[in-house]
Amino acid sequence: MNWNGLTVGYALSGSHCTFAEVMPQIQKFVDAGANVVPIVTQSLMTTDTRFGTAEEWRRQLRDITGNEIISTVVQAEPLGPSKLLNVMLIAPCTGNTTSKLANALTDGAVLMAAKAQMRNGRPVVLAISTNDGLGLNMANIAKLMVAKNIYFVPFGQDDPVNKPNSLVAKMDMVMEACEHALQGRQIQPVLIQRA
Repeated sequence: MNWNGLTVGYALSGSHCTFAEVMPQIQKFVDAGANVVPIVTQSLMTTDTRFGTAEEWRRQLRDITGNEIISTVVQAEPLGPSKLLNVMLIAPCTGNTTSKLANALTDGAVLMAAKAQMRNGRPVVLAISTNDGLGLNMANIAKLMVAKNIYFVPFGQDDPVNKPNSLVAKMDMVMEACEHALQGRQIQPVLIQRA
C-alpha cells in the first residue's frame, strides 16, 4: 500500500510494557511515507516506570514522527473538524481505554481523538493489551467488535498459564490491520495463538 499523503493518528495508552514493541511499528509507518501524528494518554506523559521514563518515550515519539505530541483533550478536539486523520490506531490499547471507548467516555486526548475519528466515519484500529480481556473487559471488546468503523489488530492470550485472562495484539501486524481498515475490512483471523 502507498502511505504517501496519508496521515496516521498513532495513539498510545498506558500499557508501558509494550511501548518498546510499538516504537518500531511507528517507524514503519514513517518509513512507508505516512505522516504520523502521535497521540498519548496522561500516563505516557507523566509516568516513569521500569520500562522507561516519560521523557524518554516523549523524545522517541517526537524523533520518530517529527511531530508534536497531542496529549490533551483541547489539542485533540480539532482532529474532528479538520478530518486530518485517514486512520487512527490505538496501540497499545489498554483495558481501561477499551472500556471507556466502549461506553462512550472521553477523558483524555486518545479517547477524544478516537471519538472524533468515529464521528467522521473513519477507521479506528485497536491493538489491545489488557490483563482482563477474557475477564470483565470481554464485554467491552465484544461491544467494539460490532461497532461501525472499529477494527482490531489480531490478538490472543499472551500467557495462558500465568495470566489466563490476558490478551495482547500482535503488534507487528498494526500496519497490515490499518491497510485493511482503510479498505473497510477487518483483517482475519482476529483471534490468533500467541503463546
